[in-house]
Amino acid sequence: MHHRLHELKQKAFDTLSSIKTLDELNAFEISMLGKKGALKEILGGIGQLSIEEKKTFGKAANDLKIELEGAFAQKKNELTGKAIESSLQNDWIDLTLPGKKHEIGHIHPLSQVQEEVENIFQQMGFSIIDGPEIESEYYNFEGLNIPAHHPARDMQDTFFIDKTPHPEEGHLVLRTHTSPNQIRAMKKYGVPLRIIVPGRVFRNEATDASHEHTFDQVEGLLIDKNISIAHLKGVMLEFLSRLFKKEMKIRFRPGYFPFVEPGMELDMSCVFCNEQGCRVCKKTGWIEFMGCGMTHPHVIRAGGANPEEVQGWAFGFGLTRLVMMRYGIDDIRHLTNGDIRFLQQF
Repeated sequence: MHHRLHELKQKAFDTLSSIKTLDELNAFEISMLGKKGALKEILGGIGQLSIEEKKTFGKAANDLKIELEGAFAQKKNELTGKAIESSLQNDWIDLTLPGKKHEIGHIHPLSQVQEEVENIFQQMGFSIIDGPEIESEYYNFEGLNIPAHHPARDMQDTFFIDKTPHPEEGHLVLRTHTSPNQIRAMKKYGVPLRIIVPGRVFRNEATDASHEHTFDQVEGLLIDKNISIAHLKGVMLEFLSRLFKKEMKIRFRPGYFPFVEPGMELDMSCVFCNEQGCRVCKKTGWIEFMGCGMTHPHVIRAGGANPEEVQGWAFGFGLTRLVMMRYGIDDIRHLTNGDIRFLQQF
């Protein structure tokens, strides 16, 4: 048994002297000292020895193992040093050469315009709030005066969540507008109230150049005593003039939205042709901008306030559409496909 240890030692040191790479060294170390290595194989026969022979042989085997581990470590340091030296000689870098340019990130155009919109309204005393993107039928529909038979509640227009409905608030849906936060904000903060709610909304629509199942809206709500459409007109004139950095004109047209009464469509003067008529405004000089109106008494009551004591108005416009209009983007999908070539323009 001892002569086998001697032969193993001799073979190990002979082989070590001829090894040239770290890969060869690692493979040889495993073959010698691994769980199925040569030393382990020799130790497998120790059971045939007497107690005294076991002590002597075990000590000799352990000493050999320690000696080989030291030899392997020394060889590894030697080869590592040579590899580093070779790399420094052959793989040198000319530090005078220009480095690779790092790509700099860009703030998404949606984020840029949203921040600008928020800043303008904050300067006019509005608070910025947020709300859940998964809403109950009550907050998304019923509380906003949208009855059960209304077509907006059809599955062809709304994403319904496959979950057991709440006994009072109904099914869960992906919110189809940011309007549910009108009720949530009134319940949480009370009145008077002056807020805007930017956020994502979801519609069950086919995607094309002008439609997307996910897009961004901005909701606005003002509730106080003695509020009229004149206040809405003043706020929107100020907002649009600051946003487009020029004096703007607006006009109201009759419109229908269940959560306001009367409901109106707000048009703004065309920023592309100064009301002279162009392709964007379809030769009218006006661009349809948003829906708005006086807050419906049903909504005020749903928010916990008394419509006999306070009044208000609400509006909602598409932030995504505003971005497309501002930058002349002709395909809504450019805003969501993550193409860095497109985003670098902004």
